[in-house]
Amino acid sequence: MAMIHEILPVGMLACNCSIVGDESSAEAIVIDPGDEIDRVREVLDRHHLRVKCIVATHAHIDHVGGIERLQNLTGAPVLMHEADWPLYQNLAAQAAWLGVRAPQMARVEQFLNEGDVVRAGPLALDVFPTPGHSPGSLSLYLPGENRRIFSGDTLFRESIGRTDLWGGDSGQILRSIRDVLLKFPDDTPVFPGHGPSTTIGEEREHNPFLRGLH
Repeated sequence: MAMIHEILPVGMLACNCSIVGDESSAEAIVIDPGDEIDRVREVLDRHHLRVKCIVATHAHIDHVGGIERLQNLTGAPVLMHEADWPLYQNLAAQAAWLGVRAPQMARVEQFLNEGDVVRAGPLALDVFPTPGHSPGSLSLYLPGENRRIFSGDTLFRESIGRTDLWGGDSGQILRSIRDVLLKFPDDTPVFPGHGPSTTIGEEREHNPFLRGLH
């Protein structure tokens, strides 16, 4: 299976927007299109991809600021966890806090839960709630030969997501990492919502926030 994975750091906070596509079916999943939708569209057009769905790992503005525009361009459904719906409804307050103009809200077609699978062609990403950075934070796992984790703002290279924003919980984010993410094999690649990629093993060994979790 020929898989496409392109990462675009978008917006003022450089959110990693991941475009995950399958060449054979020409279908794609767009994860966290926070801004700069013209760049996202260029990648989709270059690979001749049709967006099957748009997934928000959580509802902070830097991850969801562009989803309404991408939805209008593609007609694709928007998916997120219901626990972040109140956060998404407060986009205007988030924008005011950052000093930017509030984006329009998208139609959320489906609330994701543990055990759900997000599909594009033969690609099937398993949904794992990993709350702590926000109440509805999600991680996505793609099994198989192209296996990888999309950890949103839960786990970063040698760091974890901040928990001092609305709904954050420092104990909960560590439990999410311990009980969900650290269960994966050490060589599993991890693509965070900001910054460089890593692996579960690298974080288990080197992440100062995870000492004593394993």
